[in-house]
Amino acid sequence: MMARTIETSTGVDWWRNACVYQVYLRSFKDADGDGNGDINGLREELGHIAALGCDAIWLNPIFRSPQRDHGYDIADYRDIDPMYGTLEDFDRLLEDAHSLGLKVLMDIVPNHCSDQHRWFQEAIRAEAGSPARRRFHFESGRGARGEGAPNSWQSVFGGPAWSRVPGSADGEWYLHAFDSSQPDFNWRNEEVRAEFDSVLKWWFDRGVDGFRIDVAHGLVKADPIPRGEVSNSGTAEGLWNQPEVHEVYRRWRGIANAYEPKRYLIGEVWVADPRSFRHYTAEDELHQAFAFDFLVQPWIAGRLRRAIDKGIGLASEVEGPAWTLANHDVHRAVTRYGQEQVDEEPVPDDMLASARKTGPVDLTLGTKRAGAALALMAALPGTIYVYQGEELGLTEHLELAPNERQDPIWYRTGGMQIGRDGCRIPMPWKRDAPSLGFSEQARKHPWLPQPKTYEGMTRDEEALNPHSMLALYRRFLRARNEHRHSITHLEWLPLEQTDVLAFDNGAFVCVTNTGSTPIPFERIGGLGGVIARSDDSERDLVEGDSTVWFERLPAES
Repeated sequence: MMARTIETSTGVDWWRNACVYQVYLRSFKDADGDGNGDINGLREELGHIAALGCDAIWLNPIFRSPQRDHGYDIADYRDIDPMYGTLEDFDRLLEDAHSLGLKVLMDIVPNHCSDQHRWFQEAIRAEAGSPARRRFHFESGRGARGEGAPNSWQSVFGGPAWSRVPGSADGEWYLHAFDSSQPDFNWRNEEVRAEFDSVLKWWFDRGVDGFRIDVAHGLVKADPIPRGEVSNSGTAEGLWNQPEVHEVYRRWRGIANAYEPKRYLIGEVWVADPRSFRHYTAEDELHQAFAFDFLVQPWIAGRLRRAIDKGIGLASEVEGPAWTLANHDVHRAVTRYGQEQVDEEPVPDDMLASARKTGPVDLTLGTKRAGAALALMAALPGTIYVYQGEELGLTEHLELAPNERQDPIWYRTGGMQIGRDGCRIPMPWKRDAPSLGFSEQARKHPWLPQPKTYEGMTRDEEALNPHSMLALYRRFLRARNEHRHSITHLEWLPLEQTDVLAFDNGAFVCVTNTGSTPIPFERIGGLGGVIARSDDSERDLVEGDSTVWFERLPAES
């Protein structure tokens, strides 16, 4: 079967078949010793990212913020948080990255801001119905004195999505789809739209190459806001995926296209309906949206294949999909693949929960599968994203003590969900340095503690080991770069084995064995020489839980 062809060739936009390295800056490297990663720490290790074979970095939010949600609560969209450095530091980062051939993407959070944002501070001091309040969603409460929330929407982080205006006697409540410190903007307000147009241009003019858009399906809410008992799911209830959101992205695409070279836009989009999803990747909206179905699948060939087909089918025919195996919101791949693999559909309303499970972990098996998964992803047409630390085979820190946890999910669910702290642990660079090289000038402990297991996963030691996860990442990302302009499509090869994925991408043939039984090369047929493999085997076998890339045989005349 032939999946849709993705248009790729030399001279196309930089993100086509590129590799982007996701930087969770607070946990990357600390240059000033305060226990938090910072811009200058990142500058010290840009060479590590370039040496992997990456084309760009994506920075999680580093704007000025009270850090209630680790930067996703932005107080000033035109400034750098002092924890990370200054605008001058950022300008030097841009210069250093560009000199190494690395593009720089930032993370914009347009659905909501911090309650410390000047607009919201103005709104809570203003009267009901005022222009300041119309920038957000203020609604009168239910009941004789407005003591009840306007409706029953629930926050993504747990608890009600409404909070009463503090110290107010007017009975109004404000909407926050996430934490109560993150009020949602009213995107039906032209002043809000114009402000974000200006923010994008401000950073593009500074030299930023693109934006990842947080909660891209959120932004616009129903008009009017429904009252009473309603649910969070679907479009009809009005919290997510309203049709007017596409007006916003058409504006943004116009802004991005006006620059030379063009700027890049990628969305975090959680929309179950395929027809609705495709609107976000229309040719005049976002260039790409993450193919999250691939991220949340177990290590089961059939489920991975369906997710790959879906990702390609929903993507722009020109830009292709965007794939990732991990990010700052899910458990690390080694841990996930080392747990029991269950053949079941992810929960539609909370797909990430499928990638945040607890339970016993076989780290040896998880590490082998994670390496094979990287090799599989690197063979796919489209842009691939690598979350920091995955190249070292880092594990999820599942044993954080309650007093060490900081994720608002942990607090708002009363500890029922452990949240995302475990995938945000500071990076280990050097085994014999303070905090494993994360903060060599340490004046304070790292903001989250590193587990003992990280001592055997430092970058410097893995760099000396040809069999390490770091060596595997370098091997496959460099091989991908050598072939990237020839990766044009995905054609599945017919095989009898149900636990094997095999496809031709126009540049080479990729075979992934998700089972435990080795598959002889000759059983697959039509293969050339080996380009790269995820294991250390020297046998003519696709070993269990491994991936092999083969040269394509010349087409018969």
